[in-house]
Amino acid sequence: MISSSPSILSPSRSDALLRATLRGCAAVAGLILVFIFLFLLSAAWPVLREAGPWRFVTDAAWHPAEGLYQLLPMVAGTLYCAAGALLLAVPLGVLSAVFLRFYAPRPLAVVYRRLVELLAGIPSVVYGFWGLVVLVPLIAAWQAPGTSLLAGVWVLALMILPTVALTADAALGAVPRDTLRAAAALGLGRWSTVWRIALPAARAGVLAGVVLAAGRALGETMAVLMVTGNVVAVPDSVFAPLRTLAANIALEMAYAMDLHRAALFVSGLVLAGLVAGLMLLAARLSGESAHASA
Repeated sequence: MISSSPSILSPSRSDALLRATLRGCAAVAGLILVFIFLFLLSAAWPVLREAGPWRFVTDAAWHPAEGLYQLLPMVAGTLYCAAGALLLAVPLGVLSAVFLRFYAPRPLAVVYRRLVELLAGIPSVVYGFWGLVVLVPLIAAWQAPGTSLLAGVWVLALMILPTVALTADAALGAVPRDTLRAAAALGLGRWSTVWRIALPAARAGVLAGVVLAAGRALGETMAVLMVTGNVVAVPDSVFAPLRTLAANIALEMAYAMDLHRAALFVSGLVLAGLVAGLMLLAARLSGESAHASA
């Protein structure tokens, strides 16, 4: 009589165990996000109760010691820096991935990919230091003071470029080879295959990389703090200094007390809201893309 081994799980039990594990991990991640939001809200609540949320929009300036809590210049600075960096990094990153996958000889592609991976691992303070000692003087020679929106955009673009390039490269690498061979069999040239077949098929992965890069650009602190001048004002040109929300928290948290400290947590809430809005927009665009391709 032959008995089956009880230690071997059937495929259905294995799938159920894996599904339960993944659901548990997703629930833990969701709880962590909820706890972070509740912590930010509880820390910001004293100033929200005392001054109200509208004071962060309508006040004349940002002087928390005097009861002025205007955040719009720092919100504008954060968005300008992130948007400018994305405008530079996304096309360059996607084109770098296309070069790696479809145009570069294999030895060159291996070396180039390792260089991009090395860029992704450099600490942000190193980028900020390079921007401060190299990029800022170059901009100052063009137009003073040098610490400016332009410097922040260039440093951020260099920082998020590896994220866009590596995720786009992985997404293009996941396109089925049979699909590319079929395009070649139909007589499509290399660029037509890339533009009409490979990039649309890799759209979801490329979009995920753009979202990750945008999240890093919105939340970057040290590099931006070192090269943007930290002036609380809406920049009127690319050569004007500015301050971002993350830099504002890093600069003032060490000595902030009472309502000033709570106001900095409001900055954190606004920054978290910007990132959440970015994620919702990306999910909506991804859903519309999937619906259009269906």
